[in-house]
Amino acid sequence: MTDPAAGEQEPAFFEVGAGDGRRRIAVRARAGRAGRAPGLFWLAGFNSDMKGTKALALDAWAAEHGRACVRFDYSGHGESGGEFADGTIGRWLEESAAVFGQFCAGPQIVIGSSMGGWLALLLARELARRSGIGASLAGLVLIAPAPDFTEALMWNGFSPEVRDEIMTKGVWHRPSQYGDPYPITRALIVEGRNHLLLGSAIEVGCPVRILQGAQDPDVPWQHAFALAQRLPSEDVVLTMIQDGDHRLSRPQDIARIVAAVEEIG
Repeated sequence: MTDPAAGEQEPAFFEVGAGDGRRRIAVRARAGRAGRAPGLFWLAGFNSDMKGTKALALDAWAAEHGRACVRFDYSGHGESGGEFADGTIGRWLEESAAVFGQFCAGPQIVIGSSMGGWLALLLARELARRSGIGASLAGLVLIAPAPDFTEALMWNGFSPEVRDEIMTKGVWHRPSQYGDPYPITRALIVEGRNHLLLGSAIEVGCPVRILQGAQDPDVPWQHAFALAQRLPSEDVVLTMIQDGDHRLSRPQDIARIVAAVEEIG
């Protein structure tokens, strides 16, 4: 595979929102060769950006195969503007839909990692409600998907003391094994309740491939099973990687992700 860093282009900047909520989103959009489809659309995880190992590997694969590939940073992440603490699921979904509509054309495989998996599912629902969009869904590849994580994996597991701090002070800084503590805000938790999916069937209208590590400390494998049970039974495949962690960024994990993309088209 080509060195992912080779030929890394400078980002374009795209504004989303209005008034005080307007923010500047960094986007890297690689054009595909004529007749090579579907394109790839990357959705990163919570507190991650478009320069992660998986994103760069997929971009390199797209370049080798003449496929379009669109990556971007949510507001408060990476090269985009805004503050991380201002982020909510709805805000990041708005950005995802805006970038998809502006930079994608034709069929797309949406690849979402962790929170990006939740946003991918929400994006599929959003696209089904809209008309006049020049891009469509060819399939979803979900890597350690974390739908409803603000409620199911955060709030429900927080101690009464942490919950009280979030609700009274508006923020709690959560320790992280991946770096500095990061803010969990009251707005993130409360607004996230507007986007919960696991309480009913999830219609996405396209093939779905889920890759989940059995040793994932952040998104338990049971969460992936709960999601699979909410998806239509046809053309949904859940792959359990027995020694896999949350990141699924090892060479063998990358190979599985690429294989899932190739299987869809």
